[in-house]
Amino acid sequence: MPLKEIRPMLYTDQVGPTIVFYTSRLGFSCVAGGEEEGWAALRRDDIEIDLSRPNAHIPFSAPQFTGSFYIITEDVDTLWAELKDKARVCYPLESFEYGMREFAIYDNNGYLLQFGQELPD
Repeated sequence: MPLKEIRPMLYTDQVGPTIVFYTSRLGFSCVAGGEEEGWAALRRDDIEIDLSRPNAHIPFSAPQFTGSFYIITEDVDTLWAELKDKARVCYPLESFEYGMREFAIYDNNGYLLQFGQELPD
């Protein structure tokens, strides 16, 4: 049976402010849930990121993730121009020898979001 998609679930104790960050700064829409529900589904184009307050089964003291969320785009330069002044930048738009042009920002919880586009051969 093939796998179909992945939806990262970001734990946060600030669901409302995180919804506002993703919708007002990053261009996502809140398509389900909300602050009162304690969870939300955020969507932009084909990308969905879910938010949730941690439940009693998950120890939580602060948002944490030891990697990044890498989002592929078809026009990274335009996306950089759109987002660079709306979030804390980890590193600016750059072309890398491994064949990607990319940049990275932090969301309001400190999660790292990378946006990249393959360089032409």
